[in-house]
Amino acid sequence: MPDAQHFDSFRLYGAVFMTDNSIGRRTLLIATGATAATLAVGATAQQPPTAADQVPAAAAAVCTLTKELTEGPYYLDGQLVRADIGEDKTGIPLKLTLTVVDDDTCAPLGNALVELWHCDALGEYSGFVGGNGHDEPDNGTFLRGGVLTGSDGVARITSVYPGWYRGRCVHIHVKVHTGVTLTPDGSFEGGRELHTGQLFFDETVTRRVAAVPVYAANTVPRTTLAQDGIYDDGGAASGLLTLTALGGSASAGYAGALTLGIETS
Repeated sequence: MPDAQHFDSFRLYGAVFMTDNSIGRRTLLIATGATAATLAVGATAQQPPTAADQVPAAAAAVCTLTKELTEGPYYLDGQLVRADIGEDKTGIPLKLTLTVVDDDTCAPLGNALVELWHCDALGEYSGFVGGNGHDEPDNGTFLRGGVLTGSDGVARITSVYPGWYRGRCVHIHVKVHTGVTLTPDGSFEGGRELHTGQLFFDETVTRRVAAVPVYAANTVPRTTLAQDGIYDDGGAASGLLTLTALGGSASAGYAGALTLGIETS
């Protein structure tokens, strides 16, 4: 499990925020939907954008400074650029919509590569299978990859709902890169890494997912969101996705959305 991060507080618009000294960069997460109201304290509300501004509606609420989060031990360079990272992994569908915006202007950041990686239902990462106690095929690519954002700053990626492993709650790792070069083998190289963070899942939803047979087969004691040493109970400001059911049962899957504001300067 990664070591805990250390933080100092600073003031912005009369409120106290936390900075991560171990990383030394800042990012913004833009609150969306129901989370916007809870983040409004101590921040300045934004006026809804006009069509001329070309800012997605999800980026119009409240800007809140937040820390980046640890990369963790399972990152692999140069993964595939693709919209579906699920490969042949069993699990319930997960359809992610991540909107990337500039932290200073809230304008969408186009042509940025949003890269994800996460474990399967049994808690194993591709390229590291066996590290969490299971024996299964490992091609080094399942549940890894990313896509370029469109001019609207939106990246849409399909996967399966992650499982869990000892000491961590259910989560997805995310990086945002700009200026990458796509390679003939379908991967990417170069560019500038602007953000490293994690995406988290509402505990009520995860409890429903954990009862689906493919996840129930994971006998590792599950660390809840409240017990996790990385997630800091900061809601959307700390990477908590807004989840919407795709059907009448957990097995039908979920759509997950979040707007990330990135410091580009």
